[in-house]
Amino acid sequence: MDGNITSALFPKNHSHINSTCSRDNFFKMTILPVLYSCLFLVGLSFNSVAMWVFFRIPSRSHFIIYLKNIVVADIVMTLTFPFKVLSDSNMAPSYMRIFVCRVSSVLFYLTMYISIIFFGLISIDRSRKTLMPFKGTTSARLTRRKLLSGAIWSFLLILCLPNVILTQKIPSSSHFNCSDLKTEAGLFWHEVVNHICQVIFWGNFITVIICYTLISKELYKSYSRTKSHSTEGTISLAARRETNRKSSQAKRKMNANVFLVLAVFFVCFVPFHFARTPYTISQTRGVLFDCKLRLFFFQLKESTLFLSSLNAVLDPLIYFFLCRSFRTTLFKTLHLPPGICSWSTERGSDTDTVRGSSAAT
Repeated sequence: MDGNITSALFPKNHSHINSTCSRDNFFKMTILPVLYSCLFLVGLSFNSVAMWVFFRIPSRSHFIIYLKNIVVADIVMTLTFPFKVLSDSNMAPSYMRIFVCRVSSVLFYLTMYISIIFFGLISIDRSRKTLMPFKGTTSARLTRRKLLSGAIWSFLLILCLPNVILTQKIPSSSHFNCSDLKTEAGLFWHEVVNHICQVIFWGNFITVIICYTLISKELYKSYSRTKSHSTEGTISLAARRETNRKSSQAKRKMNANVFLVLAVFFVCFVPFHFARTPYTISQTRGVLFDCKLRLFFFQLKESTLFLSSLNAVLDPLIYFFLCRSFRTTLFKTLHLPPGICSWSTERGSDTDTVRGSSAAT
C-alpha cells in the first residue's frame, strides 16, 4: 500500500525528480537485500513451525483464533521478502519489478495491517479475560470471532485491490518507480489508503495501550491482595518471606509479559508510522524538498519498514512465551519434556482462561 508515490499535481517534475535523484545506492542495493534475505530465512522457518503447531490446536478460544490469523498474515508477508530483495538489488527483470509494484508490495502492507488489527483484538480479549475471568466462551462467540476475522480480511483486501488495478501503466524505460505505473486515480487512491492505514494503526495502538494499562492495574491489585493476605494470621517470618519472594517474582514476570507485547508495537510499528507521513509528503510534494532531503526520508522509511518486517520474526516468540497451548503442542510433537524453559514460561497464557499474568499476551 506504500510505493514510491509522486503526485499527479506535479507531473512535469516527475521524470526530472526520478532522473536526478536516484535511490540506487549501497544502502538500497546491498544492505537492505542482505537484511531481508536473513529475515526471510528466519521468518519462514519460525512461521512454518508456528503454522504447523497452531493448526493442530482446536479454535476453542478467541485468543487462538486471532493468533491463527496472525500466523497466516506473517507467512504471506514473509513470502514477499524475496521479491523485495530482487527488486531492491536491481537483479529482477522489469516484469518482476512490475509484479512487486502491483502485487507483492500490496500484500506486504495488507498483512502488516492485518497483524496490527489482530493485535488490537488480542489486547481487548486479554483485558476482558483479566477483568472478567469467569466469563466463559461459547460456540456462538467463537463463530462471531471467525466471522469478524473473515470481515477484516475482506475489508482490507477490498481496500487495497484498487492499488493493484490502478497500477497498470507500461514503464517507458527500465528505470522506473512504482508511482510511474500508477494512473492519476491510482495516485489519489494511494494517498487515501495511506490515511486510512494511519487511522487503523493509531486506533489499534491506543487500544493496546489502554488495554494493557487496565491489565497491569488489575494484576497489580491481585498481587497486592495476595501479599496482604500472606502477612495476616500467625504464619512464621520465614514463610512470609518466601511468600513475598514468590509474589515479587510473579509480579516481575507479569510486567515482562506486558512489556513483550508493547515492545513489538514500539519497535516494529511506531517508528514506521512516524516516518511514513513525512516520506509521503516528500514524494507527493516533491518540489518542496531537495534531493538530499527526499533521499533521507526514503532511507528513513526503508529503515523503519525493515523494523516493521521484524514483526514476522517476533510474533512466533510471543506465541511461545505467552501461549501455553502452543508450547504444550510444540513440546509434545517434538517429544520434548514439558518442563523445558519453565524459568521463563511458567506463567504463560492459557488459551481458554486467564489467571495471574496469563492475561498478558
